[in-house]
Amino acid sequence: MQNNLQNPTLLYITNPMCNWCYGFTPVVRRLNALWQGRLNIRVLLAPFQAHAKDPVSADEKERLAVAWHRVQERTNQPFDYRIFTKKNAFVYNTEPACRALLCVRLLRPVLTLEVLRAMHSAFYADGKDLTDVRELVKIAGLFGISENLFLTLYESDEVIAQLEDEFNYVHNLGVTSFPSIYIETTHGPEPLTKGYFELHELEERLLKRLSQVTG
Repeated sequence: MQNNLQNPTLLYITNPMCNWCYGFTPVVRRLNALWQGRLNIRVLLAPFQAHAKDPVSADEKERLAVAWHRVQERTNQPFDYRIFTKKNAFVYNTEPACRALLCVRLLRPVLTLEVLRAMHSAFYADGKDLTDVRELVKIAGLFGISENLFLTLYESDEVIAQLEDEFNYVHNLGVTSFPSIYIETTHGPEPLTKGYFELHELEERLLKRLSQVTG
C-alpha cells in the first residue's frame, strides 16, 4: 500500500515490560501530540521475553537492576526496585501484557498509546505484576473497557493466534532492538530509529527521512 507522505505512518515496535520502551513511550506520545493530524503511529508488539517460563535468577535480577538504573538516569522515569528484593519467584513473561495491549488496540485503538503508558507505569513505577490477568483487567478498566468484554477477547484463540502472528511479523522485519520505529514507505516498512532517542532527535530523523523521500 502506498504511503501518504503528507500523513506518514510510523510503526512503534515496543513491549509493555521493556525498560527502554518505558523510557521512550513518553517521547512517542509527545511526538504524536505535536504532529496530531500529520502523523499516524501504530503500536506493534515485540516478542521481548515472550513465553519465558523460568523464574528470574539472582544474577538476572542484578543485571536487570543495573539496566533499569541506566534507564532511570537517562529518562528520569521513576522505578520501583522492590521486585529485586522479593523472595517470591518472578517469571518475566511478557506475553500476557502484550496480549492485553493487543486487546486494547482491537477494542479502542485510539487508546493504545495511553494504555501502553499506563502498563509501563504499573510495572516499573508501581511494582504491579503484569503477568497477572487481574492486574491487566484493572488497567483496562481505568480506560472504560469492561472486564467481561476484555476477558472474552483476551482468552480467545483468535487473539492468541493474532499476537503470535504479530511477533513473527516483527521478527521477520529484522527488529533486534527495542524500542524501534519503522516508517511505512512504498517499498514497505523501513527502519527510522533503534533504541532510545530524545524528542528533538526523533523529529530530526523523521524530518530528514521525509525530505529524502520528497526531495
